[in-house]
Amino acid sequence: MPDLHDLTALEQGAAIRSGEITARDLTVHYLRRAEALGPQVGAFITLTPEQALRQADSADAAARSANQGESGSRGAGDRAELSPLHGVVAPIKDLHMAAGMRCTMGSALVDIVPHADDFAVARQRDAGLVFTGTTNTPEFGLPCYTENAIVPPARTPWDTDRMAGGSSGGAAAAVSTGLAAIAMGSDGGGSIRIPASCCGLVGIKPSRGRVSLGPFGEAVGDLPVIGPLARTVGDAAAFLDVLAGSSPGDMFPIPSPGEPFLSAVAAEPGRLRIGRYRTPVIVDTDVDPEVVAVYEHTSTVLESLGHDVVDIDRPFTPDLVGSFEAVWSTLAGLAPVPPDLEGDLMPLTRWLRQRAAEYDAVQLAGAVSAMRMVARQTVTSSRDVDVVLTPTLAQLPAPIGGIRNDGDPAADFEAQKRFTPFTSPYNISGQPAVSLPLGWSHGGLPIGMQLVGKPWGEATIISLAGQLERATPWHERRHDLW
Repeated sequence: MPDLHDLTALEQGAAIRSGEITARDLTVHYLRRAEALGPQVGAFITLTPEQALRQADSADAAARSANQGESGSRGAGDRAELSPLHGVVAPIKDLHMAAGMRCTMGSALVDIVPHADDFAVARQRDAGLVFTGTTNTPEFGLPCYTENAIVPPARTPWDTDRMAGGSSGGAAAAVSTGLAAIAMGSDGGGSIRIPASCCGLVGIKPSRGRVSLGPFGEAVGDLPVIGPLARTVGDAAAFLDVLAGSSPGDMFPIPSPGEPFLSAVAAEPGRLRIGRYRTPVIVDTDVDPEVVAVYEHTSTVLESLGHDVVDIDRPFTPDLVGSFEAVWSTLAGLAPVPPDLEGDLMPLTRWLRQRAAEYDAVQLAGAVSAMRMVARQTVTSSRDVDVVLTPTLAQLPAPIGGIRNDGDPAADFEAQKRFTPFTSPYNISGQPAVSLPLGWSHGGLPIGMQLVGKPWGEATIISLAGQLERATPWHERRHDLW
C-alpha cells in the first residue's frame, strides 16, 4: 500500500469507511509529518494533537457502527450516511473559529480560544473530519503573502525560498507538502486561488453565499467566501459538498444544487463557449512570459477537448480599484485593536487602518454601491460565454519577502496588485472561480490558470476542471519534500 499521504482524500475516506485503515492511523501519520515538515514550509500556527486524536477516535467509532449496521443488525445503507470524507484530516485556517482551538488571526495581538464553531467549521465537524491544527495566515488575512510576526512564513514546497501565497498560504503549504489531503481556505480577493497557484493545487472560490459565513455575518462589501484547497478536483468538490450550505440570517443564501458537486467531476461538460483574456484588470502590469505560455497551452487543450475558445474584452475597468481599496481598507479598520496597541500591528495593517480612517460613511457607502454596479455589469457583459479563462497570477511565486515592504506599505500594496491582478474582480462580482495547476515554469514552479463560471455555476467549472485534469493530470507530480 502507498504511504497514507499518497492517497487522495476520497481514497482515504473510502479506506476508513471500509475499515482498511483507521482515522487514528491517518491522523497520527499527518501529525508526525506536520511536526517534521510543517516548520520548513510555515504551514501551521498551532497543532492540536489531543483534540485531533479524540476526533479521529470518534470517527472510527462511527465507521465501525456503520459497518456493523451494514452487516445485518441495523440494515444496509448506514455506511452510506457517512460523508465521503469521513475521518479525513482537514486543518482549519487561523482566521476562523473552531471551538477549543487557539485562534490568532495571524496577529501577535490576538490569542483566543473560542467556545463555538463558525458554521463552516461545524459542517466539517458534523461530516466527521479531523482538525490537526490551525494553518498559517497573515495578520487578519490582509495581504496576498503569508508572512506575520508570530511564526515563520508560509513557503511553497516546490521552492522553499518562495512564498506559498496568501492569505490561505499555510493551508496550501500543508496540502502541497502532504500534511493534509484537503484544507479549508477563505478568499476575499484571491486568498484561495493565489496559494493554489503558488503551490500547485486546486482551489475553489465558491459563489457568494454558497458557504455560510455565519454566525458572525458577512463583511463590508460582501467580498469574502470560504472554500476548499486540494490536490485533485474530486477532493476539492467533495470538500465543497461538506462546506456548502446556508444558515439563518445569511445575506445571500443559495439553494442546494440538487446533485453533489462531486458528481460533476466525472460528468462531461458538453461543448462550452470559453471567453479568455490576459490583460490585467486592476493595474497596468506585464504578465510573465511563462504564465502567458501556460495560458496559451491551456487554450489549445480546451480547443482539443471540443470547446470554443474566443478572445473577449476584460469585463472590468480599472475604475473599480478605488472602490475595492476603500472596502479592503475598511475591513482592516474593523479589526478590534485597542488604540494603545496600534503600534504593535504589522506595518501594512497599520497603513490600511490609517487609510480606512480617511473614508467617511458616505464615501464607504458609495464604494460599496459602485462595486455592486460593477458586479451587475460584469455578469451581464460575460453572458455570451459559459466560462472565462484567465491566468490566476501575473507572475511566478515571489521570493519570501519579495512583495512585503515594511518600510513602505504603499509600495507593498502596489506590488500585491501587480502580482495578482486577475482574482479580486471576481470577489466583487461574486462569481465562482477555480485555480488549476495547468503548467510549470522551466524552474519547476507551478503556474495556475483561473476558470470563472456564471453565478451559482460551480458545477460547470468543476465539470470542466475534471475534464482538464483527465487530459493533463497533475497530482502525481512530486517535489523533494513529498
